[in-house]
Amino acid sequence: MTRTDTQPIADAFAKLAPGALNFRFTAYDGSSAGPPDAPIGLHLRNQRGAAYLVTARGELGMARAYVAGDLELTGVHPGDPYDALRLLNTSVLGARPEPRDVARLAASVGVRQLVPPPPPPPQEALPDWRRVLTGWRHSRLRDSDAIHHHYDVSNRFYELVLGPSMTYTCACYPDDDASLETAQAHKYDLVARKLGLTEGMRLLDVGCGWGGMVMHAAEQYGVRGVGVTLSRSQATWAQAEIKRRGLDHLAEVRHLDYRDVAERDFDAISSIGLTEHIGVRNYASYFGFLRDRLRPGGRLLNHSITRPENKHAARVRAGFIDRYVFPDGELTGSGTIISAMQNVGFEVRHTENLREHYARTTGAWGANLVASWDECVAEAGEPTAKVWGLYMAGSRLGFETNQIQLHQALAVRLHPDGRSDYPLRHTFGV
Repeated sequence: MTRTDTQPIADAFAKLAPGALNFRFTAYDGSSAGPPDAPIGLHLRNQRGAAYLVTARGELGMARAYVAGDLELTGVHPGDPYDALRLLNTSVLGARPEPRDVARLAASVGVRQLVPPPPPPPQEALPDWRRVLTGWRHSRLRDSDAIHHHYDVSNRFYELVLGPSMTYTCACYPDDDASLETAQAHKYDLVARKLGLTEGMRLLDVGCGWGGMVMHAAEQYGVRGVGVTLSRSQATWAQAEIKRRGLDHLAEVRHLDYRDVAERDFDAISSIGLTEHIGVRNYASYFGFLRDRLRPGGRLLNHSITRPENKHAARVRAGFIDRYVFPDGELTGSGTIISAMQNVGFEVRHTENLREHYARTTGAWGANLVASWDECVAEAGEPTAKVWGLYMAGSRLGFETNQIQLHQALAVRLHPDGRSDYPLRHTFGV
């Protein structure tokens, strides 16, 4: 269909960018913009996709159109659209278009297409105001729903994307040539060495995922480990794997909110990728709860995605990450996390930033998704597979450009007289 009564859609779309388009854009009305020989392209297939772009500006509108199949990426694989996002990030995604430019695009689409706006794809979480129906932010029920949205897609889907380690957190690459599996095992061992694990110790792993840390601690150190997760499918998979490895006398994974862990006097606690789901306002109660589960002299290792500074709001509402990936997720700087740990009585002994390691990790997950694309689509559906491709590629870009970081912070619960039971120098190496 060719529109003759309004501005061509491509011309209106191009005006949303602050400068010249660095990719090719084509639309269903036959219009086009951007370099004809650009290796990356966007094609807007229909009016519904155009309505998505107009009714939710920026990344959320584009994500809706892309996930629904109304906006096509050319020149990249849907499992790893990194090259496309890198171009879009310097063009339309980071732009703040003038209202008149959005109005031009709306006129090109046709006002009738915007009232009411089309419903978002079913992969999208409810907006923040509607989530209140399941409880206030970070209440037990709402946290459970948020975890279910992201982690209960399909264990088989995650096996294909994450690889044999079934580890959905930042790996630590010991060298440039290390594989993802080697790097994930190295990460778990780094955590174990930072915690000073030895045979017979008791470990609590909160937000344990598929149980990788408790299994590593049991197999390699003879540690008795308990992991807890809000995902029932993770707990089921982990318990079966623990039994398969013959570790059920040492390791256990429970489908349980960490706030319901009754045991105390653990020798060590690991929190790998959970702090992002806690909520900054809840840090005091969170770290206070973990402190009370440790014996004096026990250690806590907190591993979490962070912001590069501490001055901005923790949440970004209505963005792609909040609506499609981690509903109610919150990020802040490492300084805020360390302050919260110190304020409840922990002594922080070591911290490090693994930002570049997470860029490599997400790149490896994207490669796995590409390699197993057909099976991933068959398992979870193409729209869900596209969401994960976007998420991993966008995260890789974010870590590379220092929009986000990954910090590990090691802390000790002191004895009442101030003793730490910590050696004079670190013993865990790198």
